Amino acid sequence: MKQIMLVEDEVELAELVKDYLEAAGFEVSMFHDEQAAYDAFNHKKPSLMILDLMVPRMDGLTICRKVREQSDLPIIMVTARTEEIDRVLGLNMGADDYVCKPFSPKELVARVQAVMRRLERKAEPETVDLFRIDAAQQRIWYQQKALSLTPTEFRLLELFLEHVGHVYSRTQLLDHINPDSYEVADRVIDSHIKNLRRKISDAAETGNRHEWIQAVYGVGYRFEYPDE
Repeated sequence: MKQIMLVEDEVELAELVKDYLEAAGFEVSMFHDEQAAYDAFNHKKPSLMILDLMVPRMDGLTICRKVREQSDLPIIMVTARTEEIDRVLGLNMGADDYVCKPFSPKELVARVQAVMRRLERKAEPETVDLFRIDAAQQRIWYQQKALSLTPTEFRLLELFLEHVGHVYSRTQLLDHINPDSYEVADRVIDSHIKNLRRKISDAAETGNRHEWIQAVYGVGYRFEYPDE
């Protein structure tokens, strides 16, 4: 059974989320301050952490950074703060997803299940083999078809394929394709993503029209395998 570490200082909300997670088949351990959660993490590694950004004793960004220094444990960050900069900071610290309060417990359970599916798919070579990268030639194949990519498109798609499910802000993607840091509008990323989506779609077999590169509202983009 998958073990979820739930770090939430609102006791009633934590109990409600715990009930929904257990009904979905997860085992849940609850913590109401992050120092206790971090201490427990060091003794028993869970399958996933749901982490409130604003809880006592150690803030969520700090514990996220500390956990990420030691582990690739999936982290879903929860907060009442809705500014874009907070979402980007959380994701830059290593969170895998972000939920803003108020939220539906059903939505949170669905996000937990989606993160778990992404981890399972990363371990499935038959799925990963849908795409093949040749870094030396700077070429990528999808379903055995070579994609006609510009150098910038290659760098973006290579990054997404190597970090499936990770959310990247437009600024992070610009830094990746533009290491010399000359000034470029971050919306140029949207144009590159549009072109990548079209090229993958054109190479897809009939009936297989999944949108591999998905927008994350207010943050950026991530590469996502289709639900089965």
